[in-house]
Amino acid sequence: MIRINLLPHREMRRKQQQQQFFLMLGFIAIVGVVIWLTVHTYLSDRIDEQNARNKYLQEEIAKLDKQIEEIKALREQIAALLARKKVVETLQSDRSEVVHLLDQLARQLPDGIYLKSIKQTGNKVTITGYTQSQARVSTLMRNLESSQQLENPGLIEIKAVTQGAARINEFTMNIHITRTKQEESAGQKPAPKPAAAKG
Repeated sequence: MIRINLLPHREMRRKQQQQQFFLMLGFIAIVGVVIWLTVHTYLSDRIDEQNARNKYLQEEIAKLDKQIEEIKALREQIAALLARKKVVETLQSDRSEVVHLLDQLARQLPDGIYLKSIKQTGNKVTITGYTQSQARVSTLMRNLESSQQLENPGLIEIKAVTQGAARINEFTMNIHITRTKQEESAGQKPAPKPAAAKG
């Protein structure tokens, strides 16, 4: 019977299997490194791209913030100019308003009434004067009610006083200057009011 020694053959096979194992392990390691480098490069490119987008957005936001500040400054300048314009228009309307007020008081004042003082606060005017009779004060109120520039006359008080040797009546009255939104904004005259019915 022939005996065959298989130990060298088994040793060679074992070495061959070990070599294949190490080759496979090296191949897997190389593939892993390649995959890691690929993923790392891809993610790094994506991060760089996103950082570039973020930088662009931050620059655009900074530009918009600057434009917003400029718009805010322009709005403040416009508001200041409009306020100055309103003040100028108010001064112009008030300048002519006093002339119209004195003209209307002179036109509507009946005989026998003399004015002592005229005081204006806003569109309210307080007048104080003397009259020979109370009926003339009623006539004055009717005349003021029919005026185009004056309205809502209201008698505050009337009392008897002595001037020198004569006894006369002293009265205080409030009236309002007629103003409309169109007149204040565009400088237009108010529409004529219908004349009050005289009793």
